[in-house]
Amino acid sequence: MPYKEREINKMYYTMGEVTEMFGVNASQIRFYEKEFDILQPKKNKKGNRLFTPEDVENLKMIFHLVDDKGFTLKGAKDHLKNNSGDVKENQKIIASLERLKDFLLKLNEEI
Repeated sequence: MPYKEREINKMYYTMGEVTEMFGVNASQIRFYEKEFDILQPKKNKKGNRLFTPEDVENLKMIFHLVDDKGFTLKGAKDHLKNNSGDVKENQKIIASLERLKDFLLKLNEEI
């Protein structure tokens, strides 16, 4: 059986890593942190923000609602408060479909 490397899951992501993931400025992440109660990154002694994987998932939901669906910030806040379970489930489905798409594209390139 071939050796399969385990995926490394980080406990915390720095602000730089998060901004790189989403392709936005740190100021936008800080703004969303102030606007949305579900974002609560930890801060170290220097005051640097450390985002948990849960924070990153919450940011994905926020960006999906605001950028992809066209929600206003107030509308996104209300939607997350009232439908948080549905939004999380939808985000999991979207992530799964994106992984499937990447796999199929790689498979197509190999053929």
